[in-house]
Amino acid sequence: MLSVRITEKARQIRLLALDVDGVLTDGRLYFTEDGQEIKTFDSQDGHGIKLLQKTGIVCAIITGRTSQLVERRARNLGITLLLQGREDKLVALKELSVQLGIPLEEMAYVGDDWPDLPAIRAAGLGVAVANAHREVRRYADFVSLATGGRGAVREVCDLILEAQGRYEEALAPYLE
Repeated sequence: MLSVRITEKARQIRLLALDVDGVLTDGRLYFTEDGQEIKTFDSQDGHGIKLLQKTGIVCAIITGRTSQLVERRARNLGITLLLQGREDKLVALKELSVQLGIPLEEMAYVGDDWPDLPAIRAAGLGVAVANAHREVRRYADFVSLATGGRGAVREVCDLILEAQGRYEEALAPYLE
């Protein structure tokens, strides 16, 4: 059962910002012999993102690394707000706030390691994945039960949908 405080915070969310490595992926970095990078993404996380977008929640990716794979995944999910090569996640989150006119209090940020801490602490709903560094878990408003790259993002999407009273509406087309 979620606390009233977490539910209230989630009820206000208009934008979900996500880190990549350790959040949308399991955090491991895979490289082929010729130097190509390989990442794995969870399909349920992707579906959760699409469900949020259908209800009008904006989704963004803020990552310190730059990757064509992430660009492709964002495009597949319909995420147009992709900020790559951004070590200062809070600055990037504030830029989105100004660009979209959405206050930080109405943003959720999901991260897993120290570079995510400033954004987690500034967002209206700061989230750590279950396998995040202990300091990140300590400062987050909510810690997922699932790990990064293994359903944590879907868990956050469901949390927001439930808090905003839109979960049943999102589920309904699949029960017809």
